[in-house]
Amino acid sequence: MKRAKDYIIFPLDVPTEKAAKEYVELLSESVGMFKVGLELFIRSGPGLVEFIKTSGNSDVFLDLKLHDIPETVFRAMERIADLGVAFTTVHCGETPRMLEAAVSGAKGRVGVLGVTVLTSISRQDIKSSGFRKPFYEDLTRLVIERADMAKAAGCVGIVCSGDEVKKIKKTLGRDFIAVTPGIRPNWDDMKTHDQKRVVTPAIAVKNGSDYLVIGRPIRDANNPKEAALRIAEEIETVLRH
Repeated sequence: MKRAKDYIIFPLDVPTEKAAKEYVELLSESVGMFKVGLELFIRSGPGLVEFIKTSGNSDVFLDLKLHDIPETVFRAMERIADLGVAFTTVHCGETPRMLEAAVSGAKGRVGVLGVTVLTSISRQDIKSSGFRKPFYEDLTRLVIERADMAKAAGCVGIVCSGDEVKKIKKTLGRDFIAVTPGIRPNWDDMKTHDQKRVVTPAIAVKNGSDYLVIGRPIRDANNPKEAALRIAEEIETVLRH
């Protein structure tokens, strides 16, 4: 049975391998997964992934957001699959062929998640990028269209905001995984961050989120382990109902 802490993905958005390992050792029993992003992977590579896998029971979410021609994505995904991570990401982008190549390269050994619209993106950003009015007036419409493309290509799920999860689940099914960044507990000051579309852990899980990417509220706390526990307790209140 999935526990409250298993919903939490802690992003290792730190500049050094030493700092990343310190957080892994501190939080390995308090979160379900660690996210390794592009900056840290370039610096520390597969060695850090292996360190996480052997340091406790937490899985690895390798968040590289691949976006290239299909053949390059296919080959990169083959190498990622060799690392034994739980999930990795690829931008939905302009063509389903890139998503299909990612799924083909994964060969079922790693869950491929489509990145729909980054939670730092606003309606004005979409408008300025040249999208048609229906998409910048309703970001959920663009997310749903890209999510549908990801599912058709064979992705196991998507990355989307907590505001969009309920409609994603209703449209594409409960088994289609939703990983939600932009999570801020009530006791965190949401005004100081760069995310535009944010929700609390309880609201995200209630809406149907399968995993929550929660960084700053844990990392910036005086006691990160205690903060992770507090978030798990908030999630637990939803799971009990």
